[in-house]
Amino acid sequence: MVEEIREKLYALSEEDYKAFNKKLLPGVEHVVGIRLPALRKLAKELAKENYRAYLEEAREKTGADSIHEEVMLQGLIIGYGKMDLRERRKYLDEFVPKIGNWAVCDSCVTSYKFMRKDPDYWFDYLKTYRGSSEEFQLRFMVVAMMSHFVDEEHIDEILEIYGELHHDGYYAKMGVAWAIQVCYVKFPEHTRKLLENNHMDDFTHNKAIQKIRESYRVSREEKEELNRLKR
Repeated sequence: MVEEIREKLYALSEEDYKAFNKKLLPGVEHVVGIRLPALRKLAKELAKENYRAYLEEAREKTGADSIHEEVMLQGLIIGYGKMDLRERRKYLDEFVPKIGNWAVCDSCVTSYKFMRKDPDYWFDYLKTYRGSSEEFQLRFMVVAMMSHFVDEEHIDEILEIYGELHHDGYYAKMGVAWAIQVCYVKFPEHTRKLLENNHMDDFTHNKAIQKIRESYRVSREEKEELNRLKR
């Protein structure tokens, strides 16, 4: 089944988009060039079929030589397939360590709307990655919290987690900066307290402020005040 799905993926590839995509994914091998809407459509189709057979076979037959879009497809199917909490968690436990770039992480995680249906369960699940030393496991946690849990109930804990996250990886840092920008737009007072007093490295702290100041949803006066907090 893995080979059959690979044939479908290659049939969706576009040479021009492949060249464009590779520029956005430095160091990522085996990119064939498939636009995200087409990949989502295929994932939704497979999620209505025997997706379990595909995911089980993919566990055995795909590894370091997997094509970029193949890994992304698996992550999307986990989001679209109908399954209970325990089964979805099992598949996520297997998928998250496969995430090797920001595109796979963000494209899949932002579609995981199932997390909003059982928020307590999934928020606790995301926190299990808090102590990870892996760059993209941390980004997975950060972006998932940003995408599905920036609300009154979770904002303070999310900001605490973001403020204490330390990793040298560029994409982990940029994930935090992006997430803080989203938090500021929705909860400016809470987020400003974090920016006034935190243990983030200077790069992440300043990048978060830069991203907030780039937002059209933040006033000029706020941007000027935030600029004074830069290190």
